[in-house]
Amino acid sequence: MTSEQQQPQDPKAILVLEAATKIFLQYGFSASTTDMIQKEAGVSKATVYNRYPNKEALFFAVVKQGCWQTTSQLKRIQTQSVSLERVLTEFGNTYLTMTLSAHNLALFRTAAAEALRFPNIANTFYNSGPKATIEIVSEYLERAADHNEINIQSIGVEPAAALFISMLRGEGHMIGVMFPEAVPSKIQIEQWTKNAVQTFMKAFAV
Repeated sequence: MTSEQQQPQDPKAILVLEAATKIFLQYGFSASTTDMIQKEAGVSKATVYNRYPNKEALFFAVVKQGCWQTTSQLKRIQTQSVSLERVLTEFGNTYLTMTLSAHNLALFRTAAAEALRFPNIANTFYNSGPKATIEIVSEYLERAADHNEINIQSIGVEPAAALFISMLRGEGHMIGVMFPEAVPSKIQIEQWTKNAVQTFMKAFAV
């Protein structure tokens, strides 16, 4: 399992990280400066640089923190003595609610926009977010396969997890990325989740 990014304990580091998040998501990585972040945080330049040596390190921290907030919430989902269909449904509703939030969509756009110039940023985002999420779902599926709820031998555990997440994200994520003003309702999120779960279970349930 990918290691978790913990919430900073240093109060000033938290101030800097919160300010960096606001500035990066508002202006993008390239247009943001450490001076803007320092002023937003209300701290000295020394305070910023003592904790984050450069702008790229700050953005890495913002990306990891944003992804950690999502994955830590997903890991709280109750899986003991619960059917896979119920687990995937709760996962889907939680996952879509979080990933389709204005904050997380802005983080996705910002990371994607810098992927070509700063591949390390793209790697950090992918490993801390999508890859970690696939690992969470893989654990659900492996447990369900051990209990003969599903048969995924033909595709494998991680590919099956990635397939489910792709079905889940589908239309909703594309709309969210391209049309920031389009906020999905709770009913719409539940319908997208239901479609993905039913399709997945129909394909792999024993």
